[in-house]
Amino acid sequence: MLPLSFLRAHGRLLAFGFFMCFCSSLGQTFFIALFGGEIRRSFGLSDGDFGAIYSAGTLMSAAVLVWLGRLIDRLPLAAFAAATLVGLAAMCLLMGFAGSLETAPGHMAWGAVILLPAIFGLRLFGQGLASHAAIVAMGRYFVAERGRAVSLASLGHTLGDAVLPGLVVAALAFAVWQDIWTGAGVALLILTPIVFILLKGQRERDAALTAARAERRDETLLEDWRLSAVLRDPGLWLRLPALLAPSFIFTGLIFHQVHLAETKGWALSLLAGSYVVFALAALAALMVGGLLVDRFTARRLVGFFLAPLALACLVLAVSSAPAAAPLFLGFLGISAGLAGVVLGALWAELYGVTHLGAIRAFGQAAMVFSSGLAPAFMGILVDQGIAMESIAVGSILYCLAATALARLAEAPRRAMGTG
Repeated sequence: MLPLSFLRAHGRLLAFGFFMCFCSSLGQTFFIALFGGEIRRSFGLSDGDFGAIYSAGTLMSAAVLVWLGRLIDRLPLAAFAAATLVGLAAMCLLMGFAGSLETAPGHMAWGAVILLPAIFGLRLFGQGLASHAAIVAMGRYFVAERGRAVSLASLGHTLGDAVLPGLVVAALAFAVWQDIWTGAGVALLILTPIVFILLKGQRERDAALTAARAERRDETLLEDWRLSAVLRDPGLWLRLPALLAPSFIFTGLIFHQVHLAETKGWALSLLAGSYVVFALAALAALMVGGLLVDRFTARRLVGFFLAPLALACLVLAVSSAPAAAPLFLGFLGISAGLAGVVLGALWAELYGVTHLGAIRAFGQAAMVFSSGLAPAFMGILVDQGIAMESIAVGSILYCLAATALARLAEAPRRAMGTG
């Protein structure tokens, strides 16, 4: 792992990445889905109805993320991050307000109207911009240790996965779901100034990066990649199905985790408790993945990193035993950990860091878009009586096809002379 001297020198920046990744949990599917049953009951929604609202909000956030995400290339990092957290806090408060209308006349209509922008904002500021700020910072300011820096920052995701499901299930036993969202929003507002403390000295870091770019401008073409050139790279489109697989499959299955638990005969507490296994597996994958990326590069790992996701779907397809729940989430955790490191380092490896915000914003928007389609698509399948086991089998086939395409991606890059 990284030496103590490195951690002392860059601890604040690494802690910033960790903090932003943890805060992004409030806009992640696993967290919002924990309230799925209460939200559906409050507003009289079916699985498909809630899935459609969730997908619409997520798709809208993906469209906006393409434009807002590139601002990180122009604004001070601290200002970008603080504005993101304030926006996320506002959306938590809006979600709590939507739920508070439950006893008002016409609450179902008005609540559903507010629910859509609340979901949009949670996905945009949480899953989208909070994670974006963390991973762009790791990719931009680290080079030789980029994979391990991304893995350390992504531990914030892992901590959220580990502790928040249990806390939410426990809190729901003595508090209404609306108050939980309101409390989360207030807590975020109180914690936002931490960003400025963790990013102390950022101006000097930016100056050093600018000087380093100038020194190596003649040595590499990577710094010259703009988003328009990236979109013309055949390797991007060959890799894209693999890059989208974790967000689509993971989001779809976790969003419908309450239905999954019901059809498998699992108590929701069993599934929530199994997130500890998910977190431990993700932690191990993050640590190993960071080392692998620094040793072999992220671009070479893209052709292999979907294997744990396919195994998770295989467990779901063949077993309903209680032991299958932690095994399923364990393989999902390995997949999430590897995906977090590989995707966190990939864009900087392939296209450089000068326009990393804009390039990663496109990639992140594509992943958010795919995660937005998943709840509605799988919700429609569920409403049509399609078994979760059949959905899992289809997901396995997708992983195999996407892996085959990703392995073809290197040939187009060599033909373009980009190594």
